[in-house]
Amino acid sequence: MQRLRPSTEGTGEDRGQVGIGTLIVFIAMVLVAAIAAGVLINTAGFLQSSAQATGQQSSDSTTNRIQVVGITGDHFTDNSEIGVVDIVVRRAPGAGNVDLDKTTVQWIGPSGSYYQLAAGGADGNPDGRFAISTVQDNDGSQPVLNDVEDRFRITLDLGTDNSVGAEPFGEELPEGETATLRITSPAGGMTTEEVVAPKTLSGESSVTL
Repeated sequence: MQRLRPSTEGTGEDRGQVGIGTLIVFIAMVLVAAIAAGVLINTAGFLQSSAQATGQQSSDSTTNRIQVVGITGDHFTDNSEIGVVDIVVRRAPGAGNVDLDKTTVQWIGPSGSYYQLAAGGADGNPDGRFAISTVQDNDGSQPVLNDVEDRFRITLDLGTDNSVGAEPFGEELPEGETATLRITSPAGGMTTEEVVAPKTLSGESSVTL
């Protein structure tokens, strides 16, 4: 007589095999979730750092600006043109320290657009170089504006005068003509001023622009 082997279907042995498979799948899911969480945390940290850096740069470019106190012109030519422009500057309210040696000046006048760097300052190939002198500087920080009371003079040499310590560029500014001055701090803060020459320079040694 043939003996039939008792069926194990639905017994505890089957349940044990199913339980081990489920456990393996569960562990795998936990590992995948942990790895994904780590990637998300690292990505979030990177994005946060990038956002903070971008926000700081935007803040610096807005607040770390140079404020123009006054602009004058002198060194008139025989053709009644202004040969030298002096710009007295200070730190804008709320700005941090501003290094004029790393500042860029753009002059847009009747004869064209010219970029200037400080004489002896940052390396580059500008159209000319402006000179820096002290008007007021209690702690000897020139060329860095590090105090609200600091006042420095930026001197631009238009044409070929070459006698004020600056490197000449472009052409002199004629009577009645207008130019645009853009001063950009190392942090990217830009100050724009319009320079207007008087309609007559006759009898003057220096004029306010």
